[in-house]
Amino acid sequence: MSEYIVSARKYRPDSFETLLGQDTIARTLSNSIKRGQLAHAYLFCGPRGVGKTTTARIFAKMINCAHPGPDMEPCGECESCISFQEGRSYCIHELDAASNNSVDDIKSLMEKVQVPPQVGKYSVYIIDEVHMLSQAAFNAFLKTLEEPPAHAIFILATTEKHKILPTILSRCQTYDFNRIGIPDMVKNLRGIAAKEGITIDDESLHVIASKADGAMRDALTIFDQTVAFCGTDVKYADVIRNLNVLDHEYSFSLVDNFLAGNYGAALTTFDEVLRKGFNALHFVAALSAHLRDLIVARTAGLEALLELPDSLKQRYREQAGRCPLRFLYDALGVTTACETGYKAAVNPRLHIEFALMKLSFLIQAPEPVAGAKPVATQPVAPQQPADKTAVAPKPAPEIPSPAPQVRNDKPEAPVISSGGEAGVEKSAATPVQPTPERRKRTPKTGSALSMNAIMDEKEEKPQEEETVAVEETLPDRAAVQEAWKALVGKFSDRPRLANALAQAKLREEEGEGVKSVHFSVSNAAQKQWIEEKMLRDLERQFRELLSCHKVNLHVDDIPEEDTGERVPYMPEEKAKVLMDTNPEVRELVAALGLDTK
Repeated sequence: MSEYIVSARKYRPDSFETLLGQDTIARTLSNSIKRGQLAHAYLFCGPRGVGKTTTARIFAKMINCAHPGPDMEPCGECESCISFQEGRSYCIHELDAASNNSVDDIKSLMEKVQVPPQVGKYSVYIIDEVHMLSQAAFNAFLKTLEEPPAHAIFILATTEKHKILPTILSRCQTYDFNRIGIPDMVKNLRGIAAKEGITIDDESLHVIASKADGAMRDALTIFDQTVAFCGTDVKYADVIRNLNVLDHEYSFSLVDNFLAGNYGAALTTFDEVLRKGFNALHFVAALSAHLRDLIVARTAGLEALLELPDSLKQRYREQAGRCPLRFLYDALGVTTACETGYKAAVNPRLHIEFALMKLSFLIQAPEPVAGAKPVATQPVAPQQPADKTAVAPKPAPEIPSPAPQVRNDKPEAPVISSGGEAGVEKSAATPVQPTPERRKRTPKTGSALSMNAIMDEKEEKPQEEETVAVEETLPDRAAVQEAWKALVGKFSDRPRLANALAQAKLREEEGEGVKSVHFSVSNAAQKQWIEEKMLRDLERQFRELLSCHKVNLHVDDIPEEDTGERVPYMPEEKAKVLMDTNPEVRELVAALGLDTK
């Protein structure tokens, strides 16, 4: 059995022409050699597996060749070139800074630097992972790096440039290596497979290149692993099984299920993925990448961003043509939010399943619950004042926690015109926002006639006339109860308001063709807040659910008498109960003169 050499070493580039994905750096270094403008220190930065050390070796081989070609290519026949190929050259010295990072190691290197090369013109010192040197080692290296002997050239390589001291950076020519693109890696892997007599399709090569994440060395290592598993005839199914990569078919199938609103099939697909041992978070990430590729495939002019084999590009275009752009945008928002909240979820599987159901309902709404009363879909005539300058009220905030004293901000008094009539001047620059007090004011015994009451009557008269003009049938008690449940469901995203409405007791009254629905609340703070902020909006939505305008909502008054069953809510009520049940507390309050109101 012949000695086996891994592909990463066997097919390592030996010239700048064969260097992959670093054309700019290769050209710059080649020109500097031709012109004889060699620096004494270079810094090669970039991710792993992109050719930093390989470039340093090619550079050292070129500058030491005894008979270079017209473009300074190594001849491959001189003693220096032969020693490089056999790995016994004394012109190149490699040092691993990860394990030789002390001051003593740098001092030993400085002693070696003083010795001139036996063969060739230059001694090249390649220091890998130079960022691992200690602070003291960096300081000891500064003087030698700045003024080395004429025959010494330093090439520092690192994957973490930000850890290098600025004093080191200022003494080196810095070259930033790029990640190798998927097309370049696929082309190189295809050539290596042809040399090795291995049959492999483009989809498998794209999977290997994508798995390598821009590192050619990683791609060659994965290629060797795949060949060891599959043999000389490599199939796509074997590649994704060996590399534990999620098949594109799952993503295509899921998007088809989303378009059809089939959330059951989507959940079944997710369960199949989990049973095959795939990571749930990787599943969501693959779905997000698939949605991104669909957006790219659907948009003209972005073909260059689609790093896929030609056999898959047409399939992406076909599915993207059936997907509305708004759907893809919303779906990508759901998947990215799912990825963000995955680690914080108590039940990660339920977290992803809920996201899949949301994706299934982006186009088709969920089916209604059996036995539920259908909700009218006809648009309802808006019950807005005739004033065109009025601004629509903003959604009210959540019900605040009740405080001992609730403010009751009254609207500003209207300005009476200078004429004899009871007219009201309204500034066009400051639109008047309708408030619940003007639309629905609870009469109080003994209240005097005011300008606000006159204005309320004038504003409500046209609305009442318009309402009476519509012939509608008053809903029965069952319809009112169903509509109230639906109204509570509309505020599910605001739990405190929904809970207050769900616990309310309904009381109905009919008179003069109008039905009044009274509901109760637990305390005076809630009553005042609902009347001021939410009553108008609740009544409008309640009428829409009933498809009837002859329904009014009222909040029942809180009874003043205490029946003994009322739960203390306000701070002064809690203090009273506490003093009644604990004589010691009552004596302490009296002794200290505390105020419980």
